[in-house]
Amino acid sequence: MELQLSTPALLFSAITLLMLAFTNRFLAIATLIRSLHKNYLKEPDSELIVEQIQNLRSRLTLIKNMQLFGVFSFLLCIICMYLLFQGYTQAANWVFVASMLSLLISLAISLIEIQISTKALNLELSDMEEIFENRKGSLDIFFKKDPENENE
Repeated sequence: MELQLSTPALLFSAITLLMLAFTNRFLAIATLIRSLHKNYLKEPDSELIVEQIQNLRSRLTLIKNMQLFGVFSFLLCIICMYLLFQGYTQAANWVFVASMLSLLISLAISLIEIQISTKALNLELSDMEEIFENRKGSLDIFFKKDPENENE
């Protein structure tokens, strides 16, 4: 199969959308870190805040690497298109494969980051689970009528 100029060009939109998603993740984590930092200054002994900060630090590293491999994939697509334009099809094929591998690595790191973010959400839920356990784990407490307001 011969690689055409339009093939690596098709990846431009996909890579751009991925980079936008990765940037949004980064911005969300930056906001969380700033919020946690304020909470940590108020309550430095909180185990939950310390665990969340450690979790966010590892997620930041992963997002940085996701973006790095995404940009690398984008650059390799551009190089591939240039090589195709110049008629170096064999070199363009190898550069395109490298671009695809870079994109694959970026997506794999994204999957790992999603797993870690799920762990972070579970940390948040752990606080609420303690409250529910103390109230027999029932959500009925939120839906019961307040006896004082029952006459209204």
